[in-house]
Amino acid sequence: MQVYVINPTLKTVSAIDIPGSLDDVRGLIGFASIDSDEIDNNGDRLFFDEECFIRQQDGVGRFKVDNLAPVAGIGVIANSRDEAKSIQTPEVSLQDLTKRITFL
Repeated sequence: MQVYVINPTLKTVSAIDIPGSLDDVRGLIGFASIDSDEIDNNGDRLFFDEECFIRQQDGVGRFKVDNLAPVAGIGVIANSRDEAKSIQTPEVSLQDLTKRITFL
């Protein structure tokens, strides 16, 4: 399956193939404590480091999707209609998602 990885330090959004577990998403983000916010009514979610603003990290970029609160560090977009118990390929296209991201 595919997910989209947002790297605000490099200001890139990339499609990445993963096996499809929440642990795979954690690995991409780089931290075990993750949270998510819904970005669409179709189940697409932004996964991010739950403690992204508490951690002392120099040189880490920030971004936001639409009007959601800004996030520091890596973000992952995946689809999950069951509160992140299972992960699927997002329904939003990479091109459309990229238009919705603002790097700060």
